[in-house]
Amino acid sequence: MAGETPLKIAIVAGEESGDLLGADVIGALKRATGRDIRLVGIGGRHLQALGLVPLFDGADIALMGFSAILRDLPRLMRRISQTASAVAAEKPDCLITIDSPDFSLRVARKVRATDPAIPIIHYVCPSVWAWRPGRAVAMKPYVDHVLCILPFEVKELSRLGGPPGTYVGHRLAHDPGVLGAAKAQSLPRDLSGDRVKTLLVLPGSRRSEVSRLIGPFGETVSILRARGHRLRLLLPTVPHVADVVRISVARWDEKPEIILDPERKWQTFGKADAALIASGTVSLELALSGVPMISCYRLDPVMRMVQGLVTVWSAALPNLIADQPLVPEHYNQYVRPRYLARQLEALFSDTAYRAWQKQGFAEITQRMATDKPSGETAAGVVLRHIKKAP
Repeated sequence: MAGETPLKIAIVAGEESGDLLGADVIGALKRATGRDIRLVGIGGRHLQALGLVPLFDGADIALMGFSAILRDLPRLMRRISQTASAVAAEKPDCLITIDSPDFSLRVARKVRATDPAIPIIHYVCPSVWAWRPGRAVAMKPYVDHVLCILPFEVKELSRLGGPPGTYVGHRLAHDPGVLGAAKAQSLPRDLSGDRVKTLLVLPGSRRSEVSRLIGPFGETVSILRARGHRLRLLLPTVPHVADVVRISVARWDEKPEIILDPERKWQTFGKADAALIASGTVSLELALSGVPMISCYRLDPVMRMVQGLVTVWSAALPNLIADQPLVPEHYNQYVRPRYLARQLEALFSDTAYRAWQKQGFAEITQRMATDKPSGETAAGVVLRHIKKAP
């Protein structure tokens, strides 16, 4: 209401994806309360556009994988202490930590120890359902609520003794690019054997991923051509790995079209007959778009040492959401081009295999549907905890 004291929200978002989620929640909070919101903490350009002056560059905490975290551990520990001290000193109405659990949850724990009165909401459930399940119960003393983006996570948090959770929905379920690709995929298409097949090749968004998979993916393409397939190869990628991709595909028998424009990426998803991908969030993007796929990954040396800690039955999000093995997965020494080529042949054609996968993707879309946008649901949870605070 006009004249009311602004809400003070502390926020910790290192990744670009977390920055988008944070901005979405803050916008929804403003609309729901009619109050100004003062932001403190860490965030990128989207949160900064809403008035956040970050304590430091969020890229400092946007680290992926054990190797990067171990290498930068001393600096990360300093940043954790700096962030927690600054947040506690501001005495916000609520702290919202977003993703990046190795950083943000440590901040949350320190803030709770310093000032137990500050409500703490964590957005994006850590993958406790996949590995290190003990993190769920460990969060409970210092996280009041978890905003979940996958429909099975609320039940998993409860099963593992973690904090209460709410499924708010996934941004991809409402993404215009995904919706446009899904519409294009729903149209009738020629699946005859002699046509040109459109294959999406997605070798990853990090240099290490690309370097480990681009070779086998190239071999798979060569085998498909040798088996008589005419191909149109489309390779959407991101700017920071584009140079690695260009150098690597220069040696391929069939050169893919490299695509950097995000809008064109979704257009390619609509055109594709099948996709050969590096395991990751892109599998969910493709499933919601209705694109048949095969998923591959080769672990880095450190992850190979700890892979025995993984408890989940699949690493592909579509499989976990559907609770069935819709997407075939190939890891490490099992990334075999001759096998991949034959699986892709089955997905190119009008087969029961292709139809079963696409039907499963349609069910995933239904399971992930929500009555209202995720930001609104998330904002409602935040406001309930602010009202409960002493």
